[in-house]
Amino acid sequence: MNLHVNSETLTLLSNIKGLGFTDYEARVYLALLAKSPATAYEVSNGSGVPRPNTYSALNALATRKAIMPVSANPVRYVPQPPDVLFRTIAAKTSELCESVANQLSEMTVDPGERFVWNLSGEKEVHAKVDEMIANSRTSIWFKADAEILRRHVAALREAVTARGVRLLIILYGEDPDEFRFNDLCEVYEHEGTGFPMGFADNHFTLTADHREMLTANCEETVTASHTESHAIVKMAISLLRHDYYMAEIFRVFRNEIDLEFGPNLRELRQHSYSPDQYALFEERQRAQSGSKNVKVSTRTG
Repeated sequence: MNLHVNSETLTLLSNIKGLGFTDYEARVYLALLAKSPATAYEVSNGSGVPRPNTYSALNALATRKAIMPVSANPVRYVPQPPDVLFRTIAAKTSELCESVANQLSEMTVDPGERFVWNLSGEKEVHAKVDEMIANSRTSIWFKADAEILRRHVAALREAVTARGVRLLIILYGEDPDEFRFNDLCEVYEHEGTGFPMGFADNHFTLTADHREMLTANCEETVTASHTESHAIVKMAISLLRHDYYMAEIFRVFRNEIDLEFGPNLRELRQHSYSPDQYALFEERQRAQSGSKNVKVSTRTG
């Protein structure tokens, strides 16, 4: 009985060929999975592969230990179990890729210093964030909304508690203690309140080990840029450092600053924001005032 070829089988054949099998080898392997032990004649009938090509495919599969002969006169074959076969292929492929990458890295200049890499899509961007956190050894500086930080809280906690990485967070949120895992964690509410201004909560920035940085925009499609360019990383670190300065300055001198420039630097923001940014800022100011009033009435009531 010939191998029944439907859309699922065609996809499976394509995937197997993607691992280095020829079309005939893939068909022969699937035929043996469906029925074995089997002779070359039976495999040819089951797979639809011409008999002369069946012999060469069987020999090739036996050489790579995907199948093995279990009897003689006539020779019958059985397949290597798929989990064993493809786990072995995965291990060998991974080892080979690592070896080739190491050899090529010695031949080429690391492009990370020269280029900015663009990422698109929520999964890809957050996978890169997790990778940066996992590879960090000395420091992570992270400016983000609490919801973004929660997506990476396990990786951040491991970096701090298991590897001793220093963590500095500029937080858009109301609970700094949520991200203070130990004494290596410094969490500062943005401008002393953690309240988002303009479109700030749709944006986050991360640096790792003062060596690489990523900045992302979370509006609609999540997009980000990542680089190891020294100049750009230095700029990101400078911006985050000044956010830390501002948080501490607001903590000590908020009343004086509000008196001079209006609540949350209203006058400065009106001068520098785009009309859309300032409109959103005013909307959030009203929401913040309303929230404070509710809290006060709750306490006094």
